Amino acid sequence: MLLFYAIPRQDTNPIAHRLIDRFGSLDAVLSAPAEELEKVDGVGEHAATLLSLLLPVVRRAFLSAGAQDIILDTTERLGRYFCMLFLGAREEAFYEVCLDAKGKLLRCCKLADGSVDAVSLNVRRVVENALRCHASAVALAHNHPSGVALPSEDDNTSTLLAHDALRTVGIALVDHIIVADNDFVSLRENGLF
Repeated sequence: MLLFYAIPRQDTNPIAHRLIDRFGSLDAVLSAPAEELEKVDGVGEHAATLLSLLLPVVRRAFLSAGAQDIILDTTERLGRYFCMLFLGAREEAFYEVCLDAKGKLLRCCKLADGSVDAVSLNVRRVVENALRCHASAVALAHNHPSGVALPSEDDNTSTLLAHDALRTVGIALVDHIIVADNDFVSLRENGLF
């Protein structure tokens, strides 16, 4: 149906099947770069652009919808929130959510963009954002586009640095979530801190 709006007056069903065959799933199609989509027979620039914009638009709508009413007071809620935030991401990124004492979302900040297999955490920015928001607590998250949510030694080290830096200013680090393939791992539940 989506393809029909970019490729009018044509049966788009065969093109849809070619896309699924090439990329393996609808999620993979929607996560693919426009240049790769255009390599599929029948997919032109307009269709590729439409498909590649879907996940970023959904992500933006999710983040802007009712941010004042979002409560992130459990690991499950944090994990689901961050899974949606990283939906379709092909490169690693780091986010921070600032929370009040009841777990209400005050602000979500993107801390850094990385590469396909690495991203760095700037602990100073974490503390500055939390103080600016008058946060009582902070949760961190980054993604592993490789599909493996297990933390690296660098992930553990940077988390502990952020935990200690936030504690010195009276702000709790409630969790660090690693997202991979619409699943997540909590470093708090893993016993890191």
